[in-house]
Amino acid sequence: MRHMKRAAGVAAAATLALTLAACSSGGEGDTGDAAGACEPSGGDVTLTFTSWIPGIEDAVEIWNEANPDIQVEVQTGPSGNAGTYQNFFNQLEAGNAPDLGQIEYDALPNFRVQDGLEDLGACADVVAAEDQFVDWTWGQVTLGTDDEVYGIPQDSGPMALFYRSDLFEENDIPVPTTWEEYKSAAEKIRELGGYITNFSQTDINQFAGFVWQAGGQWFANDGEAWTVELTGAESTTVADYWQDLIENDLVSTYPAWTDEWNNAYNSGEVWTWNSAVWGANSIASGAPDTAGSWSVAQAPQWNAGESAAGNWGGSSIAVFSGTDHLYEAAKFALWLNTSEEALTSLNTTAAIYPATTAGLELPALQEGVEFYGGQKIYEVFAEAAGQVSPDFVWGPTMTQTYADVSDGFKNAVSGSGTLADALAAGQTSTIAALKAQSIPVAE
Repeated sequence: MRHMKRAAGVAAAATLALTLAACSSGGEGDTGDAAGACEPSGGDVTLTFTSWIPGIEDAVEIWNEANPDIQVEVQTGPSGNAGTYQNFFNQLEAGNAPDLGQIEYDALPNFRVQDGLEDLGACADVVAAEDQFVDWTWGQVTLGTDDEVYGIPQDSGPMALFYRSDLFEENDIPVPTTWEEYKSAAEKIRELGGYITNFSQTDINQFAGFVWQAGGQWFANDGEAWTVELTGAESTTVADYWQDLIENDLVSTYPAWTDEWNNAYNSGEVWTWNSAVWGANSIASGAPDTAGSWSVAQAPQWNAGESAAGNWGGSSIAVFSGTDHLYEAAKFALWLNTSEEALTSLNTTAAIYPATTAGLELPALQEGVEFYGGQKIYEVFAEAAGQVSPDFVWGPTMTQTYADVSDGFKNAVSGSGTLADALAAGQTSTIAALKAQSIPVAE
């Protein structure tokens, strides 16, 4: 799952700007309009559902046992950008898409612009469920609108600081609470032969999380056209900060998610990771020799005393255009992401961090974690979840944006160009991609 107050300002009419009519829209709380778009089908129903979440079958089995009249057939596949999203687009074009599918928040606008999603705002139960979710996650699935819903939030990825508490303590280095202190700690750690962290050349959504925390935006919409702002002031500040660390050899630059990357953490060469809640399992599996030596703290802030967090990751369950069973699909998606039994199952099998406020109180999330010295680390992430700005907007071509910026980041790490150059190039290519798809772009 790296694989993230409503976004009412910059995206108040985002869906309108997609220049597409809403699918199956019956209006808020209206289950009778739009030709009965969100009314029971009548008779037994079988839904098809595609996801890549480990153990999702267990949760679906719980549903199927309790709902003989609405059965769900689940199909698993690779993560979204690894192939499942392309399969979805192919199936939508062929007219044989599943009823439901897993879609990350940053990919939802892409499916919306292709007219691939049903508007769940036609279902009264969905509209009524809004207050069950962490507010900013609801904004991620409404795409900034007031009465349209294009997915049910499943999980989130609030970011915090994983750090080797033993090494910081042994070397009398304070745990940084600001990014200025973080650089100071980086200099001390480098003198000791280590690195404070690893800068990923490919996890552009992590970098987006840094910009999110800084209050920046990459996309906006005025109801008429998209604005692309990869080179905005906050993005530039974040890019310049990390560029300085790279140029002064204060961070390692191993390819993420590789044996080399794992070994850097497992050996103690790298001391921290600015990551999302799901990173807890990544460290535990990639650096097993360090068990008991890690802790979690709130993310460093740009200004002392602030309390802002970024987000990295998070998914929704969406219903695809053309389904014959909107009511039943919405009912299942709500159950999967709000019921204690489903959330407990998903947390147990896949360490899903729920998007509901009640889900954050799951018993499993209140316990100390042995790998982290018994610290109740999820209390830190629950606090961070409430510090994520609701106003961050994703664009409709994020896969392309990520790929293009990643190419530039790789060049910057090798000394050819800078991170700011990569963002500028990504902005140019993103605007070109939007125009190529006849998506209005603000000049």
